[in-house]
Amino acid sequence: MENDVATELEEMLKKAQPLFTTKSCCIYKVPHEIRQSNKDAYTPVIVSVGPLHHGNSGLVSMEGQKQFYSQHMIQRSEASLSDLVSCVQQLEPQIRACYSEKIDLTANELVKVIFIDCCFIIELFLRDYQKTTEDDVILSKSWMLTGVMYDLILLENQVPLFVFEKIYNLAFASRIHGGRFPSFMLLAVIYFSYFNKGVLTPASSSIAHFTDLYRYFILPPSHKRPSRNRGSLVLGHSASELVEAGVKFQVNKSSHGCILDLEFEHGILKIPHIIVHDSTELLLRNIVALEQCHYPYDHYITDYVSFLTRLVNRDKDADVLIKAGIIESMMSGNDTSVAKLFNDVDKNLIVSNVNANYLKICDDLKAYYKHPCHTKMATLRRDYFTTPWKTAASIAGIILLLLTVVQTVCSILQVKCDE
Repeated sequence: MENDVATELEEMLKKAQPLFTTKSCCIYKVPHEIRQSNKDAYTPVIVSVGPLHHGNSGLVSMEGQKQFYSQHMIQRSEASLSDLVSCVQQLEPQIRACYSEKIDLTANELVKVIFIDCCFIIELFLRDYQKTTEDDVILSKSWMLTGVMYDLILLENQVPLFVFEKIYNLAFASRIHGGRFPSFMLLAVIYFSYFNKGVLTPASSSIAHFTDLYRYFILPPSHKRPSRNRGSLVLGHSASELVEAGVKFQVNKSSHGCILDLEFEHGILKIPHIIVHDSTELLLRNIVALEQCHYPYDHYITDYVSFLTRLVNRDKDADVLIKAGIIESMMSGNDTSVAKLFNDVDKNLIVSNVNANYLKICDDLKAYYKHPCHTKMATLRRDYFTTPWKTAASIAGIILLLLTVVQTVCSILQVKCDE
């Protein structure tokens, strides 16, 4: 009996496979702990790309449009349909290895999904580049154009970038080398130019997919990124409390478009300007999820979110940054709390090290607040100047005290004169 069990176990263990290959994997199902707080932020609304959301009943209506675009892309192509499909077939094992989830599709089924999705996106990017908007179902309707663009940023809605490049380079070889078509990477940068604040086009080998490209737009160049140290961000005091201690908030105008460049000197905390709109949570959540899964020791965006979460605990903290021009809120609807947005994105995150610059800023802010003069100033403001009535009463009290002192001094002088 024992031998039979041992034999069965041996056969079972021979077939054992890891969840995914660490080196190859770059597209992840967002971890449950992070996903559960806002599932919609990780789920495409208009179009599915890749196998993770393929077959979603709410996205089926776009399949015909994807096929229509694909047909036009193939008609543009210098290579035959057979050659293009063979290209994807050769890449199928590499493609499958890029996903953290087991893909329940046969090799041929996966090739079809990837091929249609890649051709669709290549055609979309070319039409956007060539400004072919007339009568175009996607590009001529701003709501659909925007919706598709945000869907293409989602971490679970990705195809590896190298697949696009292989198909694109095969399909348009002479036109790329002849200068009539840009590289696929440049085409992608142009399409996502709304998110790009003047960052140079990256080398394609350094970008895994479109979520990774968006993260690249936000990060400073690799040689300018601060070092990282072990520790955790402990600020101790929110923006409104820091103001009470005399800290001033200003927009960091020397950040060159990088929202991560924070500075604290001479009692002034400088933070780059950021526009917070209805899709900010979606964008931050997907980059943070990518960093949690793919950049566990290099999570600069996660650090930024964590710092702002500690700085902006409540709506009155957000008001401090809004009045300083640091945050520009364009959120609509009933729930427009900037503080809640950052706090929600920061939930259930695991960090192994921290941006050394942020650690220093936290230490400097705590030291500034603890300085005896600043502590007394914070106490005065908190106890006597928190509301207009308290301020008026405190000022009246001070004036009354001064008048009493003056009257006392005058009385003493009068007595001395009479003597």
